[in-house]
Amino acid sequence: MRRHLKKFLPDHETIRRNRLLRPFESSLLHPRLWHLNRHSAAGAVAAGLFCGLIPGPLQMPGAAACALLFRVNLPLALVVTLYTNPFTLVPLYLAAYEIGRLILFEGNGFITPPAFNPGDMVAWTTAMQTWMLAVAKPLGIGLVALASGLAVTGYFATQAAWRIYLIAAWRRRRKLRS
Repeated sequence: MRRHLKKFLPDHETIRRNRLLRPFESSLLHPRLWHLNRHSAAGAVAAGLFCGLIPGPLQMPGAAACALLFRVNLPLALVVTLYTNPFTLVPLYLAAYEIGRLILFEGNGFITPPAFNPGDMVAWTTAMQTWMLAVAKPLGIGLVALASGLAVTGYFATQAAWRIYLIAAWRRRRKLRS
């Protein structure tokens, strides 16, 4: 498993030669950011899953910051953020909104956005701002809760999968020896 992943990871010299990454060389060349073991992989999966729900283009910078902060595998943390894409983003955000509503004990259902009215843009803009403010609190709380749940689940699932893989490899080797 590790051999297959290492094919895609850049080496230290590649980072050292990149002029854009040169100012961050001391941080980016820390060995724990590039080492792949059960703990660094599980931490990277957790960081990537958590940061994958950050809105906008801040997912990968957030995952990189978490990887640097917690000293987990940087490339894996960046790759894991890709679970959010145009196909999965809307269902994930709807789930986060519903989770936020449950946490806040809000009984009313989904608030539909105002219909677009090109004839009265000022009224539509005001209605849209009101709708966005009404949705913001449950969505924000739900995003944090969903991201935390995904991170914890991803961490323990990676730990368990790695452990199962190691036990199977030990058994194969033991079988080959006997």
